Amino acid sequence: MVSRVRVWLNRTYAENVFFMDQLRRNPAGRAVEIHATHGDPDSPVLAAADTAEPEPEGLTPAAYVEYALTQCRRRGIDVFVPRLHQSAIVRHRADFEAVGTALLAPPPQAVAVFLDKVVAYEAVQAIGVPVPPWWRVRSADELLAAVEELEGAGHRACFKPASGAGGVGFRVITRDRFSLAQLSGFPSPYVPLGLALDAVRDAEEPVDWLVMPRLEQPEVSVDCLTGPDNRIRLAVGRTKNGRRRGFTLHEQWLEPARRIAEGFGLHHLSNIQFRMFGDRPVLMDVNTRPAGGLHQLSLCGVNAPWAAVRLALGDDPGEMTPPYLGPDYSVVSGPRPLLPVVLPQQRGEVPASALRAVPAPAVPVERRTATGARP
Repeated sequence: MVSRVRVWLNRTYAENVFFMDQLRRNPAGRAVEIHATHGDPDSPVLAAADTAEPEPEGLTPAAYVEYALTQCRRRGIDVFVPRLHQSAIVRHRADFEAVGTALLAPPPQAVAVFLDKVVAYEAVQAIGVPVPPWWRVRSADELLAAVEELEGAGHRACFKPASGAGGVGFRVITRDRFSLAQLSGFPSPYVPLGLALDAVRDAEEPVDWLVMPRLEQPEVSVDCLTGPDNRIRLAVGRTKNGRRRGFTLHEQWLEPARRIAEGFGLHHLSNIQFRMFGDRPVLMDVNTRPAGGLHQLSLCGVNAPWAAVRLALGDDPGEMTPPYLGPDYSVVSGPRPLLPVVLPQQRGEVPASALRAVPAPAVPVERRTATGARP
């Protein structure tokens, strides 16, 4: 009898309830048990897991590694999919292997390249992958100079943190004055240049931003599965143009994604995002983790989470091609159950039995794509 597989997801995105669903519906029919931890007691991944625990707050990366090793040892974890403190965890791969746990994550040198977007852009440009023009700014004067140079070339300027994920901190610069237009309707990413400059001048610490031109749609996120031999097993592009979503296998997107994933050893699951700069695709971002929208590949007959777990366990799925490309689609909100309110603000030890998923009122949970995922 084939043994069960025990998988742990730590402080992951809400969308990964679908990642968990796909693991359980694996084509091999193998039993999968899922452990989840999170700092938010209302994360739907806790309710979707077979066992769940609150994560301790305020741990240093080194202390979190010790916590993670304890979890793996105590829970008998076969495959650990780390999101929080991924860079610290992957440096201890041998320690996790010693307790019988495989890490579904790239090696430390690959993760390190993509922690800083400036380092990442320089590295991928060196292997021939196009990137947009960019400026690293740490002061108001540098911000103004970058914006003026971009606007002088006919571009609209935007900025985002030099390190970060999920679109957090992304803003588009406008020359319009702050007015009631910004206070009506929904909040927007547009910020008047004067307000941004004042905020930087008044800040107690320097900012660390990447300023670049606003890139155009379509946005294409290429989900890659790469083996420890640095060879791609699967690469599928998910297209985004306004509300419309779809899939592509066009080489203008897949070829640079393969070059990055294989060239930097982005083992297991990664997500490489492109947008248009003029008439050509350029790199926007690289995620060294599974994308929140990875489950959407199920519309192409592909179970990427299960293929990744197989690969982590040494069961190579071989090169995979989607049997078909699914139809265009849109992403909408839907309800997911939550745990009963039993966690007192994540303080102290809570018995695992108290955290088992039980019937609870359905509460709407917003489903987002990879670029707007919320942990």
